[in-house]
Amino acid sequence: MPEKIDYDAKIPNNVQLADDRRLQRALEGWQPKFMNWWGEMGPTLETEGVYLRTAVSVGRDGWAHFDHVNVPDYRWGIFLAEREPDRRIAFGEHAGEPVWQQVPGEYRADLQRLIVIQGDTEPASVEQQRLLGLTAPSLYDLRNLFQVNVEEGRHLWAMVYLLHAYFGREGRDEAEGLLLRNSGSPDAPRILGAFNEETADWLAFYMFTYFTDRDGKYQLGTLKESSFDPLSRTCEFMLKEEAHHMMVGTTGVDRVVQRSAELIREHDTYDIASHGGIPLDVIQRYLNFHYTVSLDLFGSETSTNAANYYTAGLKGRWQETRRKDDHKLTEDSRVLERPRDDGTWTSEEMQAILLLNLDLRGEYTADCQTGVNRWNKILADAGIDFRFALPHPGFNREVGINSGHHVTPDGSIVDEATWEAARHKWLPTAEDLTFVRSLMHPVYERGKIASWVAPPRQGINGKPFDYEYVYLT
Repeated sequence: MPEKIDYDAKIPNNVQLADDRRLQRALEGWQPKFMNWWGEMGPTLETEGVYLRTAVSVGRDGWAHFDHVNVPDYRWGIFLAEREPDRRIAFGEHAGEPVWQQVPGEYRADLQRLIVIQGDTEPASVEQQRLLGLTAPSLYDLRNLFQVNVEEGRHLWAMVYLLHAYFGREGRDEAEGLLLRNSGSPDAPRILGAFNEETADWLAFYMFTYFTDRDGKYQLGTLKESSFDPLSRTCEFMLKEEAHHMMVGTTGVDRVVQRSAELIREHDTYDIASHGGIPLDVIQRYLNFHYTVSLDLFGSETSTNAANYYTAGLKGRWQETRRKDDHKLTEDSRVLERPRDDGTWTSEEMQAILLLNLDLRGEYTADCQTGVNRWNKILADAGIDFRFALPHPGFNREVGINSGHHVTPDGSIVDEATWEAARHKWLPTAEDLTFVRSLMHPVYERGKIASWVAPPRQGINGKPFDYEYVYLT
């Protein structure tokens, strides 16, 4: 008699997996493919144990367990936030009706598409970061990299669960497709452009986890408002884990700026490259790049798809229930700034429901500014005059109304030749990338850290910085 599988131990979950034979079979078929993908596209560096957080529950009294784990043995679980009794649809034409526990037939294709796009981003970042462990600046940072990687893998499981549980054969095919596309692949790239960019050094990793994972926060926030309750509850729990990823980015850039400021003061020069630090203008160019490719993830400023999703109740606005309007937006308007070919800007009043992507992007930009303020305070406290700034939202755009126009970081519209002549001042050059990568030497000695970044102010889960976060082979 075959041994009975303990699904709750093998795959921590609160979706009653042990009682759902159909879902068990679907996930049993997908899991080996996931493990093959992880082996081929996951972290390159082999370890004997990483101090990781594993989600084991959704309760407020403690939802995670910390311990050293052999990374391939990590228990990727499936968790949905606790169900809200009598939850009602908060927006769109179905506002006030009970939320859906099953997929409505008329919205099946749209919901499946939204889940696939979200799911496609999760394994992409693992693929983008697969080599970073080879150059980690400390064991603390190496641990954080692996934590981000395994939780992005768990977020993939979360989307795959929805596809398997609610979308039948088509959902299973889409779940396999999430493992067949790869970041940067010439034949089968990831769906969204930012997830095909290379993350080749740790400054890029910190910028990615600050700017691109923050985009993820806002995208998950809109899906958390969905009338399809399983999707809403899945995204609500994912947001809890996403906060750690953004902490890695926020404090990572903090620590780079802090170290650069120390070297500037120590050597009385901004030219700290020869002293092993990253110059502030190089950090600004990295900021410009990662912020603007993340803006592209919000899509075009005007979108009938977004309007239709909103009207149908599939995808809301950030913090929808806190908005003080009719939650239908059929009568509201908003002003859109457009670039013109003559080099000027024009204003156009449009229906607010057509500018939902712009609305979300505005929330994101305000959030990003808080990081810039943090980094500028570090410089101000060090008595350094340099200040970082977010570039104009029209700068360096491949998506939306600004694509095809040449907008400078301060918002001036110039011709292509002028823009290209100054490009090296605004975006990382080949020399910048080569220099930053030249600093990327692994520091795996307990309590030690690379010269270009300051140590963190506190460790993980109350552990000190010099804790042995990773057991290396």
